Amino acid sequence: MAKHIANIVTSCRILGSILLLLFPAFSVAFYILYLLCGFSDMIDGTIAKKTNSISKFGSQLDTVADLIFVVASAIRLLPAIHIPGWLWIWSGVIAILKISSIIWGYVSKKKFISLHTIMNKLTGLLLFLLPLTISFVELKYTAIVVCSVATFSAIQESVYVITDCSCKQANSNTSNPCSGCSRGGFPSPNPNAKQSARAEEKLMNKFTKSCGGSMRL
Repeated sequence: MAKHIANIVTSCRILGSILLLLFPAFSVAFYILYLLCGFSDMIDGTIAKKTNSISKFGSQLDTVADLIFVVASAIRLLPAIHIPGWLWIWSGVIAILKISSIIWGYVSKKKFISLHTIMNKLTGLLLFLLPLTISFVELKYTAIVVCSVATFSAIQESVYVITDCSCKQANSNTSNPCSGCSRGGFPSPNPNAKQSARAEEKLMNKFTKSCGGSMRL
């Protein structure tokens, strides 16, 4: 039974995401479900590691649950938020960078690559927190922060893929495989983490210098 707990938690996120569609955006019920879905995404990977139940099916289920959660949240939130034109354009540029990175990775390595870098994790966290701040902070301010981090993250990921940086370096903070999406959660100890982190830092320092030192990690 213990080996199925992680998948049960992930399945609950799918159910919670569907229930989001039944409540108005920014209502109490919506916020409760939204937070529960986000919390489940944080713990299912940890549970899978603790119970030694990491599997390909669990990773695929987690990807499906994340997709359903994002789509359901967007369906409810986007009509309730006024999004300026510049934000749509900026978001489109980020999407193009991400898609280009995926295509390049597939063409060069013949497989889909998902890099779980620190910046990608930070972007995901900020995107999750964004709807929670709308009631007391104007979107134009929070969106600049989120989009700036997301842009840097997308550029960083593109650099890793294009320069054929090893998946170990790009995933120095997690034990998840870089081929395809996998469960979230906290990283497990990695004996080579310091060495990999230094390699990542060196690569990013080289990249930022080439950009005139205008970007910092």
